[in-house]
Amino acid sequence: MKDKLSKEEVMHVAELAKIKISEEEVEKYQVELKQLLNDVEKINDVKGYDEDILIAPWTDKTSLRKDERGIMLQPKEVLENAPRHSGNYIEVPVVISEGEGA
Repeated sequence: MKDKLSKEEVMHVAELAKIKISEEEVEKYQVELKQLLNDVEKINDVKGYDEDILIAPWTDKTSLRKDERGIMLQPKEVLENAPRHSGNYIEVPVVISEGEGA
């Protein structure tokens, strides 16, 4: 088994990640990425792996509330509580700027 990745493999990973790396970093990552891949490969060696393993702290027994028809508010009633409105629309502060830096 190889101790390190080839230069081409490291450059390919850098290209996929859209990063530029120096020659020193290529040499460093040849070893470090190979070690990482070896560690990830150990997952295949886990005995007793089962696809039904619970990976979340809850069960599938979800209780949802029943949809029920309620009383509909009229626009006039809603707008009485809005600090600012224009016609039938509630005015809110701008959250995303379309100008510079956006």
